Amino acid sequence: MPKHSKRFAALQGKVDRTKAYAPAEALGLVKQLSTAKFDETVEVHLRMGVDPRHADQQVRGVVTLPNGTGRTVRILVFANPEGQTLAKEAGADYVGAENLADEIMKGWTDFDVVLATPDMMRVVGRLGKVLGPRGLMPSPKTGTIVPAEDLPRVIRESRLGRVEFRVDKTSNIHVPIGKSSFSAEKLLQNFAALMEALVAAKPASLKGNYIHRLTLTSTMGPGIRTDVAAASALKADEIAV
Repeated sequence: MPKHSKRFAALQGKVDRTKAYAPAEALGLVKQLSTAKFDETVEVHLRMGVDPRHADQQVRGVVTLPNGTGRTVRILVFANPEGQTLAKEAGADYVGAENLADEIMKGWTDFDVVLATPDMMRVVGRLGKVLGPRGLMPSPKTGTIVPAEDLPRVIRESRLGRVEFRVDKTSNIHVPIGKSSFSAEKLLQNFAALMEALVAAKPASLKGNYIHRLTLTSTMGPGIRTDVAAASALKADEIAV
């Protein structure tokens, strides 16, 4: 078991590990304990009650965080010439077709979001072994396979804070919701938007608890257990920023 630093141990000592904090209180504590020399990312970690081995218990979707993620997003678009023009005008970082696929097959992965028009999946399909493990493979479920005319909207949303969530093979979900420099209100509103999307994505076939455990933390901070029921009841449009 790794040994924590004195700094981390001191921060951990300020958290009541027997308590499930209210969302606003938990985020306030996350900000208070974000003491690294860089702007830490605030993260949500969820232990889900689903069994990802079953197709009807997959949890996956996208949400646009009202206040963005606070990070620079590099967007790559596979499209035909018409779509490439739209994507370039919308500010995509990399636009192309077979040329981009060739570079990715050689090991290039300096991008954060991959979008593709449906006709380009014949090109993108062969990149599954590279993009899949990184969670970057375009998919209808995440809204990353889109008609050319929708590219400007999706590119804009990606810039603003469009993030994907998906359950992994260990039944966990990990999602960034902003930076520790964000105000507590902005973090809470982003958190609420994520929770609304997660609640809406609950599989109809699931019996029993959907979310077993919810933890808020920052990149270098301790985990703070958060009340699941209170978090699930949050509404982003009811939080003033």
